[in-house]
Amino acid sequence: MKVLITGGAGFIGSHLAHSLVKRGAEVTIVDDLSMGRLSNIADMAQVTFYQRSVCDYEFMHGLLKRGKFDYIYFLAAIASVADSIKRPWETHQVNSEAILNSLEFIRREHIKVKRILFSSSAAVYGDDLQVPKGEGSAIRPLSPYAIDKFLADRYMAAYGKLYHLPTVCVRFFNVYGPKQNPQSPYSGVLSIITNCLVKGRQFKLYGDGTQTRDFIFVEDVVRAMIMIVEKSTASTVFNVANGQENSLAEVIQVYEKIARRTLKIDYLAPRAGDIKRSVADVSRLNDLGFKSRWTLAAGLEAYWNSVRSE
Repeated sequence: MKVLITGGAGFIGSHLAHSLVKRGAEVTIVDDLSMGRLSNIADMAQVTFYQRSVCDYEFMHGLLKRGKFDYIYFLAAIASVADSIKRPWETHQVNSEAILNSLEFIRREHIKVKRILFSSSAAVYGDDLQVPKGEGSAIRPLSPYAIDKFLADRYMAAYGKLYHLPTVCVRFFNVYGPKQNPQSPYSGVLSIITNCLVKGRQFKLYGDGTQTRDFIFVEDVVRAMIMIVEKSTASTVFNVANGQENSLAEVIQVYEKIARRTLKIDYLAPRAGDIKRSVADVSRLNDLGFKSRWTLAAGLEAYWNSVRSE
């Protein structure tokens, strides 16, 4: 089994790479290291790594043509709403244009692939008041990041239906776990909170803490992606989440008990583009046979223990 992972040195991508290597896959990773870290994949000598951008089309075309990949996971992205507002054009190039370019090359060159997965985002649902968010919920993107994720999401579906490419999309909700980089401006909220707890620093909370999210542990995310690639057949989209709504204030309270530390909080005004409530309808994923193995408390404890061991 030959697998290509773009963004494979990043948080989710490196966990996916480790899991696939354990299953005997021959893994190739493309990552420009703007967000990923070599240390995330340093213990996998059998992985082929290229420090290149997915926007380097000549390189990507050559790799896709000679790689003979069975499965492709498009995970590379500028993964920050705030950064996309500062750099909308760069975000568009990485998060949308690069995906379309690769899809078109695969179509035009008749490259045979068993399955192509693209990592979209729950951000596409925006501030629509309906909860939980199902895959058919209203789309109201509030940022360049969300717009480009949905654009690539729909191109994946269109190439599947019009040209019969074996495409599928996943919309990640709030993924957390070991290897998140708290120093990165793209980092998830739980990695930033973890860093503040470890170092006794003040956490900047935008809003009053009542905003809700659907948090899912990274190991569950990896299991879901592999299951979707291996078991689903339609060019469709899957929410990847726990299906549980937790306020940020509640999460902080649980985490403080696990860490046995008190988080210092600086309350600030809500940021433009931030979403008040977010929770997923995961019935489509459950129908495929997926069940989450990690509760929030268990995931936070595993995350905290991994950080302390480092």
